[in-house]
Amino acid sequence: QLELVESGGGLVQPGGSLRLSCATSGSAFDTFAIGWFRQAPGKEREGISCISRRGGTQKYAVSVKGRFTISRDRAKSTVYLQMNNLKPEDTAVYYCAADRTYSSDCGYGEVGMEYWGKGTLVTVSS
Repeated sequence: QLELVESGGGLVQPGGSLRLSCATSGSAFDTFAIGWFRQAPGKEREGISCISRRGGTQKYAVSVKGRFTISRDRAKSTVYLQMNNLKPEDTAVYYCAADRTYSSDCGYGEVGMEYWGKGTLVTVSS
């Protein structure tokens, strides 16, 4: 069993930055690849980034590539999503999810994600 808790959301102006955290507990952190997802109002949830279980692989959706950076801290069992140059279309509830794997790869599709956090709201508005 793995518990995930997101934090760091809030209201930010366009062009601003936020860092989201996904704190995990309850199981071996480095046996899970972690993905970040978001769901905007009235839209389906979409995957935006992932990091492999040991951090060697990071992937990004086109919509966030070059603006968002994913990382993980083994000592804190936490994954971060640094979000820069935020746009109004980034407004969404952001979720992290965990995929138990022994692979050095990762994916940000929902299939295979075994555990989910409850989300944190990011609002980008002037």
